[in-house]
Amino acid sequence: MARREVIMPQMGESITTGTITKWNKTVGDVVELDEILFEISTDKVESEIPSAFEGKIVEVLFPEGETVPVDTVVAYIDEDVNAEVSSSSTPSPKSEESTPVANSPVESSAAAAVEYGSNDWSSSERFYTPLVKKLAQENNISVSELNTIKGSGLGGRVNKADFENYLKTRGSGTTTRSATTTTRPAAPAPTPAPLDFDANNVIIEPMDNMRKAIARNMVESNLTSPHVNSVDEIDMTNLVKYRENIKDDFFKQEGFKLTYTHFIIYALIQALKDFPKVNASVDGDNLVIKKEINIGCAVAVPGNGLVVPIIHQADNLNLLGLCRRVNELALKARSKKLTMADLTGGTYTFTNVGSFGTLFATPIILQPQIGIFASGVIKKRVMITNEDAIAIRHMMYGTHTYDHRVIDGELGGRFLDSVKKHLESMNPQELL
Repeated sequence: MARREVIMPQMGESITTGTITKWNKTVGDVVELDEILFEISTDKVESEIPSAFEGKIVEVLFPEGETVPVDTVVAYIDEDVNAEVSSSSTPSPKSEESTPVANSPVESSAAAAVEYGSNDWSSSERFYTPLVKKLAQENNISVSELNTIKGSGLGGRVNKADFENYLKTRGSGTTTRSATTTTRPAAPAPTPAPLDFDANNVIIEPMDNMRKAIARNMVESNLTSPHVNSVDEIDMTNLVKYRENIKDDFFKQEGFKLTYTHFIIYALIQALKDFPKVNASVDGDNLVIKKEINIGCAVAVPGNGLVVPIIHQADNLNLLGLCRRVNELALKARSKKLTMADLTGGTYTFTNVGSFGTLFATPIILQPQIGIFASGVIKKRVMITNEDAIAIRHMMYGTHTYDHRVIDGELGGRFLDSVKKHLESMNPQELL
């Protein structure tokens, strides 16, 4: 019988540690596959962690309240239910030297692919239990298809019942293994040259965990997607005047401010309806076009980073509903109450760099999406109108950054022009 490692999972793209808030099982307890083993809390989400194995818990390495790096072993399970347990049933914090650490993320992903079939689980937008992964392998269901199943578990997690219900309504009920596609691995990141500096003339400030995760994700995105940026100027005059006239009444009615972000996201949704191929991801040699429009909206959080909560099924919301949902997610982000469901499943992202006074930016794509839109600051400028008159207008630069593997300049430019036209022709009086 094998002694298996229980690993602290990574529950989000920029999450590098988790705090064990509760052990549902103790040393000596027998645990079943997919049974909730412990609960964790991070700077973004709280989640229940199921067991990947059946057997007896023989050792717990960290107590409740301990913060543990991802990919660290937190306990051991022996598949022999008669196995002897650790002599000490009270877990104690481990030093960095003595704490067993799992394989690197790349190695762990490869091991998962071997255990659960050819699926690359590292590219998954969601967290799946070992049982669901096994069921997906047995029924020849890809990660991209699994991502479409709506879960009823904590944080929208897919459980066995969700999977079985999906199988009942899936196509004709028969399954065939799809052709295997391969993706050329990204080139390794270049090794930076060592810095030459006088230690007496510098201040060394270590990156925190969030900043290190953001740095890693930005490098990986650049290595994955060839980024192209299309920039256009957008006349926001009508929206500026409308907002100035209504903002006080809107605040009294709704309890939060009406911002330009609401109008821009609404225009993005309309443009994604016009050009659905932008609302997609790359899966090997396939373009996976998403039927739902789930807009991510970057929100700065206290500290040294940002999060991107997701407005799910944004295409089903009217402008007022969109305003309310954006405000709700922003409040949850700043109070660190976002759930895993709030942070996963995005199909396109928006970031407002203009709130910092920036004229325009060229943002990094949030994988596995293939596009992101950045809005710059709105400024008064002297413009020449279509009637060849000179007028003062409220102008904004908008940047559409897209993955050049699947979006060429024509589609990228037409999408940006669609956003521009929807903003310039929008009549919010008919929408709010």
